[in-house]
Amino acid sequence: MKKINRRKFLILSSSSAIATLITQCSIANTQKNKHFFSSYPQINHSQNGILEIDLTANFHQINLGNKQAYLLNYNGQIPGPRLEAKPGDTIQINFTNNLPQPTNIHYHGLHIPITGNADNVFLHIPPGDRLTYQFQIPENHPAGMFWYHPHLHGLVAEQLFGGLAGLFIVRGDLDEIPEIKAASEQFLVLQDFALDQQGNMLPSQELSIMTGREGNLITANGQFNPNFAIPAQGLLRLRILNASTSRFYRLSLEEHSFYLIATDGGALAKPIEMSELLLTPGERADILIQANREPGKYSLLNLPYERVGMGMMGRNVPESQPQVLATVSYETKVAAVPLPTKLIPVPALPKPEKVRRFQMNHGMIPGQGMAFLFNGESYQPKRIDTQVQLNTVEDWELINTGIMDHPFHVHTNAFQVLSRNGKPEPYRAWKDVVLVRPGEKVLIRMPFRDFAGKTVYHCHILDHEDLGMMGNLEIKA
Repeated sequence: MKKINRRKFLILSSSSAIATLITQCSIANTQKNKHFFSSYPQINHSQNGILEIDLTANFHQINLGNKQAYLLNYNGQIPGPRLEAKPGDTIQINFTNNLPQPTNIHYHGLHIPITGNADNVFLHIPPGDRLTYQFQIPENHPAGMFWYHPHLHGLVAEQLFGGLAGLFIVRGDLDEIPEIKAASEQFLVLQDFALDQQGNMLPSQELSIMTGREGNLITANGQFNPNFAIPAQGLLRLRILNASTSRFYRLSLEEHSFYLIATDGGALAKPIEMSELLLTPGERADILIQANREPGKYSLLNLPYERVGMGMMGRNVPESQPQVLATVSYETKVAAVPLPTKLIPVPALPKPEKVRRFQMNHGMIPGQGMAFLFNGESYQPKRIDTQVQLNTVEDWELINTGIMDHPFHVHTNAFQVLSRNGKPEPYRAWKDVVLVRPGEKVLIRMPFRDFAGKTVYHCHILDHEDLGMMGNLEIKA
């Protein structure tokens, strides 16, 4: 029997799974009225310190904007239900897997336990099985925008690309700042999908998987070009998540600057004025937009961006023209609305006990074929790649020696970016995803707090993670 190397096995397995889903689509196509769901996101708030929800991963017909599509989804929605809680709340998610594949859930950015039925990415939930996730949001957890998505290694990219993603909001001190509290709050979840004319998922080709798959349709909250109206008080708080598998969003608002007030891990110390913002997969941004131009409609644009070097055959070629993602509108001209002058302090971290170096690249591995690598090694589930001590601080030096951009993500513990190619970062922020471009050296500082156990770090172009660019991180008590 001819051997299939690991890379081909993953690709063939992915194509086979997608083919199975597409077959199911054609069956479902004859039963449209039985499995037709709205894409409008449900909102679930905690009550009396408890947030409990029944969450089901499905595969059936969805109303995606003005198009019917057969996608993976949580509770029949794209994106999935929005969950909102406060520090100290207990979370209980009664999860059912109705997919034809195993899956699990990662609570991206939340600082919660990494063992048991919490943010444990090593859980394996077979088709038809149920599992109750239960954990408590720490009393000192920062307010912020987090999210949930599958994280079963080898199927992560496929399942996220199929539609499985939802917001997890923690309310807190940032939300109580008077100017922010007075603003109109809106959420924007950016996802892309590969669909044919009948709304069936298209199988990904080998080269697109290697560079990171991108879809032919971009949605914002499951819609095409939704409108966000700024009311009379003249200030919009737009909270944005890049929930795409591989696509980068280089955001710009016609004729407007905007003000960054929070990133992945929570608030900044003060607003930062920007004219454009790059969001890589997994990153979040919280911005304020003033209605300070002539009344009208203004497009939120995705500007072209090249994330794969010229040396990669079959690379994803970016669109040559800006794409409209959403519209921001206001009907009347209003007086200048005051912005907050200060937000939440971001303390500097103490000097590190240890400095580590992580080199990112891709290459050929004997017996596996092409893989994506940390320090020349492809992921092995049973190997501990990095062992750290609880209640310590470390510096990690991230070096990209390849020809593709790699957004680096660590589970559980947020970090601060200190420098890029030796140049200090312009402002201090809590992050859990940082972009490392080809040839760049990025230095991050990270505290390991509260939770011991085994978790992971990886490239958040999730095809790269599935194809080896991940490491096991053990936090020792």
